[in-house]
Order: sequence, then structure tokens, then C-alpha cells
Amino acid sequence: MPIARINDHDMYYEVHGSGDPLLVMGGWGTYCHGGERNLARGLTERYSVVIFDYRGIGESGDDPSVPATIQMHAADAIGLLTHLGYQRVHLVGLVGIGACICQEIAITRPDLARSLVNMGAWCHVDAFLRDQLEMFRWLHRDAGFFAFQKAVTLMSFDADFYNENKQRLLGENGGWKELNGRYATHSRLIDACVSYDSRERLAAIQCPCLIIHAGQDQVTSPRVTLPIERGIPNAIGVMMHDVAHVVAGKDQKRRFCEILLPFLAAS
Repeated sequence: MPIARINDHDMYYEVHGSGDPLLVMGGWGTYCHGGERNLARGLTERYSVVIFDYRGIGESGDDPSVPATIQMHAADAIGLLTHLGYQRVHLVGLVGIGACICQEIAITRPDLARSLVNMGAWCHVDAFLRDQLEMFRWLHRDAGFFAFQKAVTLMSFDADFYNENKQRLLGENGGWKELNGRYATHSRLIDACVSYDSRERLAAIQCPCLIIHAGQDQVTSPRVTLPIERGIPNAIGVMMHDVAHVVAGKDQKRRFCEILLPFLAAS
């Protein structure tokens, strides 16, 4: 199993496909261990797609004495890309923490960022978003993992998709399963999320940028994604009016790929 020693912790990663390097990061989970099937269709046919387990997730270790920040996670990702010998990388951040980590890499290592894609992200945590994220923390802590899982699932998918797929979205093999039994890891991920603020630094991003806004997102709505587009010089913004926090269903995924793949090809 591919494990690299990065920034004093064991970091599990996988590389799928071939071509120019592309790093994909999502929310509080992983695309590894079979999760690569959830990647946008066509990515692994065109790119060497790098995915990894965040600290404390899956098979990656963690050191609780190190404060959890987006900057720490960005340093981990940069360390992995350096370990792999990649120099110019497409950064694709989808849903929450992964998108913020991609921002941070593009800000601090412009030489490494070939392009940047952000969806479901923020550049500042306002009171509403902060209280939502803290709600997920106390739900997991006080009511248990499955209460958290149900709440976050209800806020992440539209009603039709939830009604049709409830049985597979919930339970031991459902969404966010990597956090089951790992409250401390979840809490550290939330610590990193609520402390992130890139508003005054977005203008430093030099690479081509695509910011996708999800019109029905109840967590990272256009209220928090539009400031990212406005803060990055020459960023391209696209609104997907009917999409919730997670792109779900064949039609949404097809339209998402029709936005993502041409942007990457042109960058």
C-alpha cells in the first residue's frame, strides 16, 4: 500500500490513470479505498489523478498535538506532490475542506498550481456557516455518528435524490463512513475549516481558476462561493442552479463533467 512519510505523519495515497498530474480533494472523507469510482467520469482517462486520506482518515496517521489548520493540510498535499515529483498540477477541490486546501496551495505555491477548481468552498466563515459546522461537531459528539450522518446527508442532497437513495446514503456503508468511530478526527477537520480565511490573499492566485456555484447548496451556498470568484483575478464562475452540496445523479454528473473537463483541457 502506498504510504509516504510526509510532515512527520504517515500519509496514504493513490494515483489513478495516466497523463498530466491532477490532485482531487473532497470533504470530510476520502476518494481512496475504492472511492475513486466517485471521481468525475473521464478524469482518470486523461490525467494521473492523485487522491489521499486526510490525517486521521483511512490509513493516514495524525499527531493531535499539531494544531489542525487548512495550512497544515495544504503542506501535507504539497509534500505529497513533491514526493511524487510533480511540478505543475491541476488542483480540483470539491466540497468543503478539499476546496479550501486547493486555494491555499494556489496561494502559497503558485509555481505548483497549473489550474484551480473550487466548488462547495469558502474564503471566510461567517456566523451562519460557522454555526452549521459547529452543529455537525456537537451532533457527532452528543448524539453519535449516525445522527450526524443523517443531518449532513439531509443538508447535502436534494429531496428527490435522498428519497430514491436513502438506504445507501445512510448506515455503516453510507456517506461520511470514514468518520464513524473517529470523532476526534472529525473535530480536528472542523477546527481547520472554521479557522480558514483567505479573503485578503485570493488576489495572489495566478493560475486559471474555475469556481462552480451550487444554487441549492444549504451549506456552502453561492453566499460563500461568490466571494471566491470575485476575489481571484480573471476567475471563471459557473452557476449550477439545481445542484445541492453534492453533485448527485447521472444528469448532474454529466453536466458537471461538461463544465470541468473543457476547463482543464484549456488550462
